[in-house]
Amino acid sequence: MVDLFLRQRCLGPVRAVLFDKDGTLSNSESMLTLLAEARIAAALELHDPGQRVESQSADQLGILLRQAYGLTPGGLDPSGAIAVAARDHNLIATATVLAQVGHGWPEALALSEEIFRRTDHLHGRGSQRAPQPTHGLATLLQALHSAGIACAVISNDDAKGIRAFLIDHDLAAPFSGLWSADHQPRKPDPAAVHQLCQTMDVRPADCALIGDANSDLRMADAAGVAVVLGYCGAWSLPVPLDPRFPQLRHWQELGVGQAAHGDPAALP
Repeated sequence: MVDLFLRQRCLGPVRAVLFDKDGTLSNSESMLTLLAEARIAAALELHDPGQRVESQSADQLGILLRQAYGLTPGGLDPSGAIAVAARDHNLIATATVLAQVGHGWPEALALSEEIFRRTDHLHGRGSQRAPQPTHGLATLLQALHSAGIACAVISNDDAKGIRAFLIDHDLAAPFSGLWSADHQPRKPDPAAVHQLCQTMDVRPADCALIGDANSDLRMADAAGVAVVLGYCGAWSLPVPLDPRFPQLRHWQELGVGQAAHGDPAALP
């Protein structure tokens, strides 16, 4: 067990750190904004209000989709569906909006599946704006790895996308655990944390979890994770995190060491 420090304050000993991916490990806002805009464009192309007397205008469809995805003039809402929710939840949100503007549910669902088929290539590896690691992440991961602290990803991205991100940026070595949208139960069910910890042979009480959404933090708290931290450094808009949990904006604010033997190892 090694002590984890936030701004030189000891948070306690941990054996493992569990990280969210989008908005925590990765700067995903640019990619997700492009993806949301592309989905809206595809929806407008497929939606034909002229043939539906009861349908709202295409403008209304665009407005509702922007609200559903969390697109705002100031940036992407960190708590919006496209920032937080899994692909299948975003697909249902899209179908719900299409149903609101006059499509029957079977048609709305089929249209949503076509919208996503046309735009899925914009997400993750190969995307025009493939996400980059958050600033200072590699240094933190090396410090954790050197201290013998295991790392894991718990995310609503699929396993393929998580592995591709880690491999593409030479970040895979410190990670010994993964829990994705392909696993059941998925986050934010606290049982997802329990299952991930079981695969790593650690207890939640010996872990820290770092995420950028209240659903991550409350899940970790309910699962009995010892150290729960909110990360706020990856979004243009303020991240509305629960103030019960400590927060950081830069990975340099974290350190590892032994509280009984002097200061933590400082990160450059």
